Amino acid sequence: MIRMTQTPIAMEKVTDSVELTKAHAQDERFERNWAWFEAHAAEIYARHRGQVYCIAGQELFVAATPKEVLALARAAHPNDDGLFTGYIPKERTYRIYAH
Repeated sequence: MIRMTQTPIAMEKVTDSVELTKAHAQDERFERNWAWFEAHAAEIYARHRGQVYCIAGQELFVAATPKEVLALARAAHPNDDGLFTGYIPKERTYRIYAH
């Protein structure tokens, strides 16, 4: 039997202008990375099946594991906290997402 534990969710309203400025800057970096990814997604998916990717500094990094790809991206762009990762399945197939 598998036991499921629930992690409590805590929300707080941030009003500190310094923290808000940092958050907006991080969001802008993420949006630039996301826009770059969207512009190159077809090529990325065609060339890197079965691998993990990371977009940082509007640049693609690819490796076999999340740990490896994050090390590459952070070494090249240590200040980019708007990076994101994903995995490209080896086989192209239909996927059904349902709740």
